[in-house]
Amino acid sequence: MKAFRAIALAAAALLAACSGPKEDAKAPAEGGRTAIRFATDWRAQAEHGGFYQALASGEYARRGLDVQIVQGGPGVNVPQLLAAGAVDLGMGSNSFIVMNLANEGVPVKAVAAFMQKDPQVLMAHPDTGAERIADLKGRPILLSDASVSAFWVWLKAKYGFTDDQVRKYTFNPAPFIADKRAVQQGYVTSEPYTIQKQAGFAPKVFLLADEGYPGYATMVLAPDALIARNPAAVQAFVDATAKGWRDYLYGDPSAADALIRKDNPEMTQDVLDQAREKMKSYRIVEGDEGLPVGAMTDARWTAFADLAKAQGVYPAALDPKRAYTLQFAPK
Repeated sequence: MKAFRAIALAAAALLAACSGPKEDAKAPAEGGRTAIRFATDWRAQAEHGGFYQALASGEYARRGLDVQIVQGGPGVNVPQLLAAGAVDLGMGSNSFIVMNLANEGVPVKAVAAFMQKDPQVLMAHPDTGAERIADLKGRPILLSDASVSAFWVWLKAKYGFTDDQVRKYTFNPAPFIADKRAVQQGYVTSEPYTIQKQAGFAPKVFLLADEGYPGYATMVLAPDALIARNPAAVQAFVDATAKGWRDYLYGDPSAADALIRKDNPEMTQDVLDQAREKMKSYRIVEGDEGLPVGAMTDARWTAFADLAKAQGVYPAALDPKRAYTLQFAPK
């Protein structure tokens, strides 16, 4: 549970930092706009495209915001950036991160979810009898420490997977490529394409969200202090980002892609293009329920919390509403 301990330490720091008076998102920027520093969870990529689209197209500026995107990467911890006051808003990668903060009593809430489906997948070699997730039982599964503390909980509960299947995933696909029985985690928008390019075969892909995994992804996290002091800025950020995501997926993404490549020179256009198409074809951003981009529901949060509580991840008394607010999410 290394990931939980790390998040708990970050949560404790954030609790201390957020418990006193703090000046969030107060500084007037150029033209009287409110300055917002927003931290992402990784280096710039298509999975952040809606934020970059809103920046490139001027959606943030039109709503009175001067937004700076602070890209993440190895060793970057969004809760710690929030705690230090280095950013005003941050990205919550998955629902476990948000619930962990709530469990620690941290005054931060998810205010929107810009991926209705968590893009996490399991991948298997083709033609090895793996036609359903259930067929992966007993096979070695390459997982990161964070994943063992997150969606692995759901996989064990639903499919009877066991901890002796877990192998260490170091974000190097070579062990998976070399072992036909192996299974590897990934993002539907990233690793399947990378493996096909490197190994010359298309892996079997199982999107956990399409198998019933209830978690959200790519959430916007806002400190309670900012919500209380400047709710208009939070609402403006959510509204502009929702427009940015719609335009990135179904409009012209070229300006956003240019900003992404500027922030992350290692990113290539072919990777951006295929990731954008995967987000559309799998309905990662919109989901299958016909809700507006960025929406959240009490029912989804309750389902997620009930799942985690049943596996002993959180105490039964933890109210999931401590983790989020529907005040700003698109209706």
